[in-house]
Amino acid sequence: MNNIQALSIFCGSSSGNDDAFSSEAFYLGKYLGEHQITVVYGGAKVGLMGSVADGALTANGRVIGVIPDFIKNKEIAHEGLTELIEVKSMHERKTIMHEKSDGAIILPGGFGTLDEMFELLTWGQLGLHTKPIGILNTSGYYDDLMRFLDSMVTKNLLRMSNREMILISNNIEDLHQQMLHYDAPLKAKWITQEQV
Repeated sequence: MNNIQALSIFCGSSSGNDDAFSSEAFYLGKYLGEHQITVVYGGAKVGLMGSVADGALTANGRVIGVIPDFIKNKEIAHEGLTELIEVKSMHERKTIMHEKSDGAIILPGGFGTLDEMFELLTWGQLGLHTKPIGILNTSGYYDDLMRFLDSMVTKNLLRMSNREMILISNNIEDLHQQMLHYDAPLKAKWITQEQV
């Protein structure tokens, strides 16, 4: 069983047009706070990011924000966090969040959220880490993406063992259990006909 004491949360700096996105983000933060799991996130007070942080803080959870200075200067940094780390670049933000967490949960978001998720997946595929990566699939937001990933497997451009690195659920308790019991793939990334 994995020892999960801190999780990176990647999600939108906007709230989207489905109220379930914000309510589920808040509940996720609250759930993690109640389970003494530190939230490591992008440091903003707006959008789904702010909802996650606020949820954790209402449960007296520990919340670490990692924010690039050019975003902080736009006055959207959350001021009530346990710790706010200011960095120089998006890459530095992702690196520090990865170093400070035992896995990641992905909520609805845009390009930035997908960038963060796929970089972590790529690092895992290359064997650079063995941390669980979970998607909290609120309102089926990631259904189309999952179908596309299945198509990548069908077309022999993604190995099934790597596709299975993505844990997914629309229920935080179930997703948490999947992450606790996650085993990283043992094979190297490179696909040959014999390995499919």
